Parts: sequence; structure tokens; C-alpha cells
Amino acid sequence: MRSVICLIVALLCSDAATAEPKIPPSASYAGSQSCVDCHPAESERWRDSYHDRAMTEATDATVLGDFGNVEFTAQSVTSRFFRQDGQYMVRTDGSDGQLHDYPIRYTFGWWPLQQYLIEFPGGRLQSLGIAWDSRTKEAGGQRWYHLYPNERIDHTNRLHWTGRDQNWNYQCAECHSTNLKKGYDLATDTYHTTWSEIDVACEGCHGPASRHVEQARSAKTGETPIWDAGKGLVVDLADHDGGVWTHDDKTGLPQRSIPRTQTIQIEVCARCHSRRGQLSELYQHGQPLGNTHRLALLDVDLYHPDGQIKGEVFEYGSFIQSRMYAQGVTCTDCHDAHSLKLKAPGNLVCAQCHQSERYDTETHHHHQPGSTGASCVSCHMPQQLYMVIDKRADHSLRIPRPDLTLKIGSPNACNACHIDQTTEWAAETTRQWYGEATSKRPHYGEALQAGRTGEPDAGQRLVALAADDLQPTIARATALDLLRDFPDPANLLTVQRLLKDPNALVRASAVHYLEVTNPDMLLKLGFPLLDDPILAVRTEAVRTLAPLATLTLPDAEKKHLEVGLSEYQATQLVNGERPESHLNLGLIEAAIGDPQSAERDYRTALRLDPRFGPAYVNLADLDRSLGRDAEGEVVLREGLNAAPDDASLYHALGLLQIRKKDLSAAINSLARAAQLAPENARYSYIYALAVQRTGDLPQALAILRTALERHPTNRDILAALAFLNQERGDQDAANRR
Repeated sequence: MRSVICLIVALLCSDAATAEPKIPPSASYAGSQSCVDCHPAESERWRDSYHDRAMTEATDATVLGDFGNVEFTAQSVTSRFFRQDGQYMVRTDGSDGQLHDYPIRYTFGWWPLQQYLIEFPGGRLQSLGIAWDSRTKEAGGQRWYHLYPNERIDHTNRLHWTGRDQNWNYQCAECHSTNLKKGYDLATDTYHTTWSEIDVACEGCHGPASRHVEQARSAKTGETPIWDAGKGLVVDLADHDGGVWTHDDKTGLPQRSIPRTQTIQIEVCARCHSRRGQLSELYQHGQPLGNTHRLALLDVDLYHPDGQIKGEVFEYGSFIQSRMYAQGVTCTDCHDAHSLKLKAPGNLVCAQCHQSERYDTETHHHHQPGSTGASCVSCHMPQQLYMVIDKRADHSLRIPRPDLTLKIGSPNACNACHIDQTTEWAAETTRQWYGEATSKRPHYGEALQAGRTGEPDAGQRLVALAADDLQPTIARATALDLLRDFPDPANLLTVQRLLKDPNALVRASAVHYLEVTNPDMLLKLGFPLLDDPILAVRTEAVRTLAPLATLTLPDAEKKHLEVGLSEYQATQLVNGERPESHLNLGLIEAAIGDPQSAERDYRTALRLDPRFGPAYVNLADLDRSLGRDAEGEVVLREGLNAAPDDASLYHALGLLQIRKKDLSAAINSLARAAQLAPENARYSYIYALAVQRTGDLPQALAILRTALERHPTNRDILAALAFLNQERGDQDAANRR
């Protein structure tokens, strides 16, 4: 059992490289205006694009919302949008729950919605929770609306617009401005955030261009050109191989005349068009994403079991699952790099590579020409709403699989349109149209869902997926991540090989798997990853190897680990305003046997956010490890006063009360945890075992049966049901489990 809360190290923790960036010292940001003379066409296409409008000063030319003394009521608060002394203003609830007048400092975004940023003391910019729907009236727009219409968000809620979770400096700034320096100071909890340009300008993608501009100006003066091999550019995003997309004469399928071997362009786009945690502020244009960011895997809150988009994950994590990506398609094969528009309207963008006479016909799509069902994106890139009105397409470009809906519960494009039909109808219809080959084809989502739900054969299926280099890398890495719940010595043969996999995502998940092994294996297999060229892998290696610091290591290995730990600590402080970062530091300090430093880190997390439950849980667990359960109980009760609906605090308190032999109080606490978080199978499992200890076997069985309905393949619940039924003398019921 994995104790305390350690999985929060995922996205909100950040790791920064300590090495100097590889940008020559003479390269600086020259500004987009310096590009116009030589690149007028590109500059014109960029002007007024979504990148150009990513963030702007609030002026008459940029504000789209109605500030004509308009009132809007949401979340029991009536806000008023108005003008005063030439400024755009909003009167709305502040962090104290009272109404205040706030000037709008910046616009944020353009279409289909525009948000507004308000300046606070300490250099903070906060994103207002009410946005302007910039669509036409006919499309339902030209109105104010709340971004969380179905939740109760008051000033005490973490999602309130004045809170840390809605802070622009951390959440949004890196991807909406150029050459952003966050400038956070932990001691004062303040920012001095700077940028070269307020929007996503030329150098946001191409990198600092001063050397390029210098060389270009020299060439224009009539002097002997001084172009170097890269024309002074930090990164060259253009194709120079002369490759074009053609069709295979036998199959009719598209293929590139010269296979693409580099993914620099996609990596540049991925910096912002992905769900990721920042690893370093020392971004290096053209370098692998893992040097500065950690990509989210196909986690249950972010992706459906088959990898379709669920949470707000943007495009990259989906696209790298696609066959298009595997065949060398890049972002600019479909999108203009500067206007960001599609290169052709509708199905014609796909027809650049896919033969219209083969695919844009009723014999292929089986829908009325011109209808929604005849659109390529309707079937292969189904859209999902985010921020209430923002439709975003799934870039995994997959074949609809209603059969997977039946098998693992993933959505399918057919029923997204035909909501009046059953999934069985959709599966049968696609079988009639395309035969059985597609539905019989194994899909990595089946193995991932087996791992998520704890199927008996999940371990074998996950290790097979992880080892299959024909599958998408992100799926293989996710399989390894899930495999930690199914430890088996036999897995080490595969994991050892995957520690040297060409892809950093796989290597990072492989070294993370080693946490379920023994110190000898950690030392033997994990230490080489401390020298991995990719920061995301080194960080995972340090986190996994940290417990070895408590052992007597050879001097060389000890020094090696100390260097890695120092790097890890620096990485966390990149996002030092987040309590999660200090929780991660505390976990590392506890792992290396430094409880005083761990306590300091947990208390720093609570200073930043007094309602951050995981810090209370881990601080109390630290007290437990030091034999200070009485102090731990005080900590947990302080946490419950600050966050009375945090299930993890009730669960931790219940475990502490069991140690105190106060079973009655423990059952009350554990029951509350299970009630608040029924999605957490472990809470219900522990609650049932506590009830069983009182001798109330029927009640314990009832709790387990209810939990089983939500978690039908959970091994702990199934084992407990079998054991308790056997204890009750019901061998038939025990055997059924």
C-alpha cells in the first residue's frame, strides 16, 4: 500500500534544469517589429491571430465585452460591468466576499471567449471568473457568463477568481506572452513578472532573434553577407528535405516522399499546446520538451480509457497517439504557422493528403454529402466543450470505435451525434459498414482500463503494452505508470530494457516503477538514470532513488545522489508559489531522513494555502513516524477546521484513532471520508474493516458491497468480501468473489 499522499508530484510540481541554456550569450529578444521588413507576409498573417490576441492591454480596440453599466448575476453575486474615468471596470465579490470595484488591466484571449485580468498587490494578475462570450448572437454569444456555472464558487472556494488557482502569473503567463520571466519571491509571496512582448509574438516560437536580425541587416546594406549556417536563428522550424506528401499506388494511402526524422516543430508547439508541468524557466527553443516540462500521461482525470480527451489537455498528448504523428505529420501540415488557420476549409484540409475520391464519398462516410456526418472531423476529431463554450477537437485522429464503448466505457463519435441510438446500434452499424476487422483489432485502451480497474490479468497486459514499441509512446509510459500497482519480479526483465528506451517518457515511467523494488535493484538499475540527458527523466530518477540516501553508499554514488537531490530541490522552487511544490520537497526530505526539513516544507505549503489538505496529512504522518501521534492529531484537526470537507483528513484521522484504540471515533471519521470521496476505493475498504473489528459483520459486508458497485474489480474489496463471507460461514458467497 502506498502510504501518505505522494502522487501529487504529477503536474503541479515543476523541475528546472540547472545547466545554462544553450542560447549563445549574444542572442536577445529583438521584438516582432524587427521582423516586418523582411517578412511582411508572415507578419500580416500573424497580426490579429489568436497568438497576437493572446493577451493585450485593455483598450477600446481590444475589449470585446459589454461594459455599458451591465449587470450579471451568478453564484448569488450580482456583478456590474461599467466604465469610469476612461477605464474598464467591474464591481464584483473579492477575496473577502464583499463587493469591490476593480479596473480591468488586460484582455486575455479573443474567441470564442474573452477573459479579463485584474491587477492585485504583490504583482499578481487574477483571471476574473466571469467571461465574455464573443460568438455572434445567433450562435448564443454576445453575453457575460460564468466559467463554473454548475459549481458553488464563493470567496472561500479554491476556484474563486481571487485565489491561487486562478493566478495568471503561474497558470497562464508562460504561454500567453513572449520571453516571460515570472519573478516569484517565496519570502514575500510576491511577483515581479516581466516579458518582452505581451502576446505570443514571433520570438515566442522562433526564439530570440537578435543575431538573425543583425545578420539580415548586414546583408541588406550591400556588405558581404555574414549569414552563418543557421542564419543566426536559435531554431530553424522549416523543412529543408524537399519532402512532399504523395499517395501509395497500391494502397492509396498518403506517404511522404522523404520520411520526416525530426520533431523540432512539434516540440516547440508542445511547450504550450499540451497538459504539462513546467520543469524550468530556462526554455531552450528546439530542444526536447522534457528538458523544461513534464508531459501529463493518460491519467484517469485527463483522458478516457482509450486516450480520448476528457480533461483540458490541449492537443499534443492526443496528437502523439495518432497514426498521423507516427507517419511524420506535423502541426503546419494542417495549420498555417502564422495565422493559425487551417490550410484549407472543411474536408479539403484532409484532402491535401487523403484522396477525396476515396474518403470524401458516401461509400466511406455513409452520410449525406455536406452534412455533419460527412465531415472528417466529426468522426475522426470529435469536439468537446471546455470553459463552457470552447469547442476543441481531439487531435488523436482516431477511427470511431463503438465497440470500445461497450468494452471499456470510452465515448464514441457515432453516439455523440446519434444520441437517440444505443451503443449496440452504433457498433452494429459500423460493423455492417466496415466489417469486423476494426472492432477485432486490439487497442491499448483495453490494457490501460484493465490497469485502472485492477483486472486480474492487468499486470501481464500492461507490461506487454509497455514493451510494444509499435504503440504510442504516451500509452506505453502510462502502462508502466499503472504497472506499479501490480509489482512482479518478472516485470523487471522488461523494465530494465525500457530504462534505455529511446523515448524519455518511457524511461521516466520505467525508473518510477523501480520504487516497488528493493534497494539493490534501485542502486543497480536506477542510478544510471541520474545522468539521463533529459531533465524530466533525471527528476523522476531522483524522486525514486531518494530513500537510498538513508543507506551507507559508496562515496561516488552518495555524491551523485546529492547532486541530483540539489537539482530536484531547485526544480521545485521554480513554482515556489504552489503548496504542491513544497509538499514534494517535504516528501523528498522525509525520504532521505531529514524530518526537520520535511516539517519546514509542509508548513511552508500551509503558509501559502492554509486549506491544502495533503500538507496536513503528510505533516501528521511525519509526526506518526517520530512517535508524536498526539501532535499529529492536533495537526489533522487544524486541517479539518480549515478544510472541513477534505476526505483525506478524515481518513488520516480515522487511522490515527485506530492506533489510539478509539474504534468508535475512528469509525465515524472513516465513514465521513468514505462518504465525501466514494470514488476512493481504499477509504471504503478501510472503513469496512474497521466496522468488522467491532463485530458488526453484516454492516461491514454492506459497506463492501456498496463499494463494489462503484469499484467492481478492486482486488482489496473483492478479497475482503471473500474473507468476511467465509468468516460468516457463507462459503458460496466467498467463492463467488
